[in-house]
Amino acid sequence: MKDLIQYAIPGFVILLVAEVIVTAIQQKDYYEAKDTASSLSMGIGNVIVGFVGKAIVFGAYSLVYQFRLFTIDMGQWWTWVLLFVADDFSYYWFHRISHSSRYFWASHVVHHSSKKYNLGTALRQTWTGTLSGAWVFWVWLPLIGFSPVAVMTMQAISLLYQFWIHTEHIDRLPAPIEYIFNTPSHHRVHHGSNLAYLDKNHAGVLIIWDRIFGTFEPETHRPTYGLTKNIDSHNPLRIAFHEWSDMARDVVHAGSFRSALGYLFGPPGWSHDGSRQTTKQLLKQQANCSAQPSEKTEAA
Repeated sequence: MKDLIQYAIPGFVILLVAEVIVTAIQQKDYYEAKDTASSLSMGIGNVIVGFVGKAIVFGAYSLVYQFRLFTIDMGQWWTWVLLFVADDFSYYWFHRISHSSRYFWASHVVHHSSKKYNLGTALRQTWTGTLSGAWVFWVWLPLIGFSPVAVMTMQAISLLYQFWIHTEHIDRLPAPIEYIFNTPSHHRVHHGSNLAYLDKNHAGVLIIWDRIFGTFEPETHRPTYGLTKNIDSHNPLRIAFHEWSDMARDVVHAGSFRSALGYLFGPPGWSHDGSRQTTKQLLKQQANCSAQPSEKTEAA
């Protein structure tokens, strides 16, 4: 099975070079040489790992497909529409859980590790996501009868769509498009490390899932990109494995089985002793701080 992403690589490079040129002409701060080199290194590594990873995924989907509940005819146009919606729904939950469970975050954090936001950032992809089981969020699709080839093709189409939204050169699009689809504006929010932007806008293609499930946040100001605690390294190995290493260290020193599970599957920032904070805890702290002045005013 041919990978659509590999066919698209020349297009990625052409658009990336074009954006670099436009950025230089406009004298913007959207690119930094070492950062872009790191992103490209992560992208190349992702493609190499993908040769093995995609074989594993195809094998898993094919195995599940043997026990399918139905056989869906992919020769009909409307079945591709159904698959598109089902794939996008699966991507939303994969993406959302990748921000709320440290095990999946350990792979996904790679994509958020750049302090720049550009088409190069789109290529900053994980080396461990497929091998650690991210594909389980789509396994229900071959189970209900979508062929493995069709499922993996739609996954590739989704990733192709998401390339162009990694840019600061496009502001807001017409309102109907902004309401339905994931756009550069929506995805800039997702890459922001600002507290108000954390864990928002998990969409793949359709932003409607975030609107439905309460994770939508509009762009009100330019985000500060990167992590709440940046690793400040351009070393591809450090970028790829730093969270896995940190998580393993936390598990070893957890002190109890329950705490070890918390470090593995709890939200990023969870700690058994409260020495670190999750997004929810940070938001709660902010809310409490905001409420204190009004409480003093009422008491006066």
